[in-house]
Amino acid sequence: MRILLVEDDPVLADGVRAGLTLAGLTVDAVSTCADAQAALASATFDALVLDLMLPDGSGLDVLAGMRAAADRTPVLLLTALDDAPDRVRGLDAGADDYLGKPFDLDELAARLRALVRRGGGRATPLLRYGAVELDPALRAVRLEGQPVTLSRREFAVLAMLMERPGVVRAKAEIEDRLYGWQEEVESNTVEVHIHNLRTKLRRDAIETVRGLGYRMRIVP
Repeated sequence: MRILLVEDDPVLADGVRAGLTLAGLTVDAVSTCADAQAALASATFDALVLDLMLPDGSGLDVLAGMRAAADRTPVLLLTALDDAPDRVRGLDAGADDYLGKPFDLDELAARLRALVRRGGGRATPLLRYGAVELDPALRAVRLEGQPVTLSRREFAVLAMLMERPGVVRAKAEIEDRLYGWQEEVESNTVEVHIHNLRTKLRRDAIETVRGLGYRMRIVP
C-alpha cells in the first residue's frame, strides 16, 4: 500500500511515516494543501491520511477537490478536531474514516488496511490464491499451510499481485507501490523481488507477461 500523508507537524509526520513503514506501508508525506494537490495530480495512492488544519487552508478543501474530480481514493481524516460536528462535517464532505489525535499507530494502520480492502471490494482481510495465503495485518504468508519468510518489499509485491491475481502488473506500477519519492530505485529491483518470490514459493508462482509485466500463476 502506498499512502499519502498530509500533516504539517514535522515531528508527528516523521513518527507516522516511521510507524506505517514498519507496518509494511510506503508513505509519502507533504505538509500543505498545495503540495497535497500536486502529489495527487502526479502519482497514484492507495489511501490518503489528511489533517484538517494546514498552513494554507483546510484539509476539507483538498477532500472537496478530490471528490469533485471523481477521485475515489479512500481518505482518512487525522485531526485534533474530534468533536462530533467536526466528524460529521468531514464524513459528509466525502471522507471514508476519521481518527482523532492522539491516536494509536497500530489502529491507524488497521483502519488504512480496512479502507483499501473495502475499496477493492474484498470482505475478508486474507488474500488466497492457489496454495498461497497472505495476511496483511500479520504480514504473514503461508504456502500449503507452511510459513514463508519474506522481506517487507517482497511481501508488498506479492500482496499487490494477489489483490488482483489475473491482472498484469507493470514494472513501473510495482515500483510506484514500493518506493516513495525520496527512495532511489535501481533498474533491476523489481526483477530481484520477483526472483526471490519464485525461489521462496514456486518457480511457476509468478508469470512474466513479456513486454507487459507480472501476474500470479499458482497451480492449485
